[in-house]
Amino acid sequence: LNTLRRAAGTRVFWYLFATFFVCGFTTNGLVGTHLIAFCGDMGIGEVQAAGLLSMMGIFDLIGTTLSGWLTDRFDPRKLLGVYYAVRGLSLIYLPYSGFSATSLIIFAVLYGLDWIATVPPTLRLANEAFGDRSGPIVFGWIVAGHQVGAAAAAAFGGTMRELQGNYELAFLIAGMTGIAAACISLLINTTKPAFEPEPQAA
Repeated sequence: LNTLRRAAGTRVFWYLFATFFVCGFTTNGLVGTHLIAFCGDMGIGEVQAAGLLSMMGIFDLIGTTLSGWLTDRFDPRKLLGVYYAVRGLSLIYLPYSGFSATSLIIFAVLYGLDWIATVPPTLRLANEAFGDRSGPIVFGWIVAGHQVGAAAAAAFGGTMRELQGNYELAFLIAGMTGIAAACISLLINTTKPAFEPEPQAA
């Protein structure tokens, strides 16, 4: 808890926490929970809609592996900016896609490639900011933000569906959070340690 207390006093922690909150909000919370129901509202059968999630899972493996490779070679802030921008634009695109087979496949491929691609650059940024010793601990607390975001989106999506009669506004708002996360990612500064490492016991 002492590491969390010290990390919570830094700007970089809250930037990473906020972006990972959006990650959970836009993946497990919204798409993972509500995509099948959204497709059902648009006349797509449950089996076909579930197939989209399966396709995302396949491309997720590819995207996450590629993201790890890219994170070792490029600025992780810029990678996060691209990932969240693509995610946000994909969510904004979906309600206007017509829900044709082609448009849904495009969405599933893009979203699958992007699903967990945010993890490698987020972990690298945490390690750069908080050190190899404290970074993984801080990242664990950042992951808590992901879970809070997922829970919030699950409730938010259902509430918007009840109030609006459809999921369109929920997906548009989630898309805008993705764009916001892309902008926040570019503000992260890890050129110097967020705090000095605690001295190790003799």
